[in-house]
Amino acid sequence: MRLGFGLYRHMLDQAHYEFAAQCGASDVVVHLVDYFNRINQRSSDQPIGGLDGWGEAGDPDRIWEVADLVRLRREIESQGLRWYAIENFDPAHWHDILLDGPKRAHQIEQVKRMIRHVGEAGIPVIGYNFSLAGVAGRKTGKVARGNAECVLMDGIDELNSAPIKQGMVWNMTYDTRAAPGVMPSISHEQLWDRLQRFLREVVPVAEQAGVRLAAHPDDPPLEFVRQQPRLVHQPHLYHRLLAACPSHANGIELCLGTVAEMTTGDVYDTARTYVQGRHVPYIHLRNVRGKAPHYQETFIDDGDIDIHRVIRVLHEEGFDGVIIPDHAPQMSCAAPWYAGMAFAMGYLRAAIQSTTGPNLNLAASRTAS
Repeated sequence: MRLGFGLYRHMLDQAHYEFAAQCGASDVVVHLVDYFNRINQRSSDQPIGGLDGWGEAGDPDRIWEVADLVRLRREIESQGLRWYAIENFDPAHWHDILLDGPKRAHQIEQVKRMIRHVGEAGIPVIGYNFSLAGVAGRKTGKVARGNAECVLMDGIDELNSAPIKQGMVWNMTYDTRAAPGVMPSISHEQLWDRLQRFLREVVPVAEQAGVRLAAHPDDPPLEFVRQQPRLVHQPHLYHRLLAACPSHANGIELCLGTVAEMTTGDVYDTARTYVQGRHVPYIHLRNVRGKAPHYQETFIDDGDIDIHRVIRVLHEEGFDGVIIPDHAPQMSCAAPWYAGMAFAMGYLRAAIQSTTGPNLNLAASRTAS
């Protein structure tokens, strides 16, 4: 297993590459979507939006081109890191795939092209979250150890239950000129049908391109968010997603913080089951306390998850992918995000080394060179 680092689009620069390497990362997971597009929030932390969501979706006609991907990959590699995964499609490129709208056929072909381009550029994984509401309904508060600011959920309120406005999907605005009104609610089966159709069309392309697709569970893990159904809100539902299109290219992005927030299942058994089945290209590993809809994120050493036990399970099952701390509480200093992430990275690096030995980055270093 290797230790990686997640970078948002506005963090794709030498300073952040150096910070990732200094923290002990060998790989990076990159968000090409600009979640902060046309809004003032430019925090290094994850985006937290209200009823109007995050920023605006990108240019629907500008897809990921091979030359741009290779240029960025070489930039990352020049800092001794490997570009392991892209996380999330831009809503501009697949809103009607999610919504089963009139542009669906065109967007499917765009997504297929992007998957091929990712393969040509030598990037092995694309993470995604097949969801209408997306990562929505959470807030922040100074409730982590020492009054550190963190992400939390405190019951069902308007952020979770208000309908989604027309022109929005995945917590971003894709149509600023949409008519007034709200998105009609659909059933779980309708959303599962849309996912299965998507997978059956794009997984064969991913197989040919040498790219693995990795599905993120729903965060927060509730049956409904903003009056729309969720797909993977309990651990066993990953089985249904994998069965929808059995293939090595149809994998899961195992977010163990989200799994711990789920009201059924066991985080260690879940990790063992899906890693044992070789379904997991990479893992988000943060810590939390509580269950949806009442939970808070914590420092990596201070929640309900025994991080050392998770690492032992992954080692026992031969996990050879990447682990990243997806986010962490922000610390009271001049650089809150950097300090919080450095703490998480240091703790994870020590936990991995105490289980696997001191040379966890050797394989990635050879690949990057």
